[in-house]
Amino acid sequence: MSRNQVLLGIVVAAVLVLAAAAWYFMGRSQSDSLPALTAGSGSVATADDRTLGNPKAPIVAIEYAAPMCPHCAHMNAEGIPVLKAKYIDTGKVFYIFRVFPIGQPDIAAESIARCLPADNYFQFIDLLYRNQAKWDPEYPGADPQTGLVAMGRIAGLSGDQVQACIANKDAQKRVMAVAQDGTTRYGINGTPTFVINGEVQTPGALWPDIKAKLDSLLAKK
Repeated sequence: MSRNQVLLGIVVAAVLVLAAAAWYFMGRSQSDSLPALTAGSGSVATADDRTLGNPKAPIVAIEYAAPMCPHCAHMNAEGIPVLKAKYIDTGKVFYIFRVFPIGQPDIAAESIARCLPADNYFQFIDLLYRNQAKWDPEYPGADPQTGLVAMGRIAGLSGDQVQACIANKDAQKRVMAVAQDGTTRYGINGTPTFVINGEVQTPGALWPDIKAKLDSLLAKK
């Protein structure tokens, strides 16, 4: 089930305002500049992105998503396995995943994910999606702090390590910088939003819509 898009827009705007203020007061680091690398058809990747596939693939698909977002969890369950098997693993798509927070727990969740080895990143994001009810405060009784510590333990971190990851100011600033860049560069204001070969798709688009776009582009190659 999806969140109300108007409410989501308000939440995203509020998070970004708070993030921008915190980013300013905490000071900028070298990672805030998001150094660009050319990938595939010319879409922008960064040295810090988490990616799947061949950078020289004919299609570059950036997904802006939030671990708290139920739309994103649905895309993760329905679309991402097909995307990986039929498009990424076959060399047709280079996939870039970027967290665009819609709530403070998203910043904490991404900070934990970044503490893990890069090879374990997507596994942990999948874990977060599949267990939203245990840590997403929109679910009755869910406690983000307790739930995220539990998720971190499953991934092999101790409770103290999880807390240190969440408190990492550099990790927080990186999430903020990525979100601000997404808003400035592509006008991202909702999740999930795909940017396919530089073209922004409708926020909250379903997998069949994304698949149709990919197939349309591949038919022209």
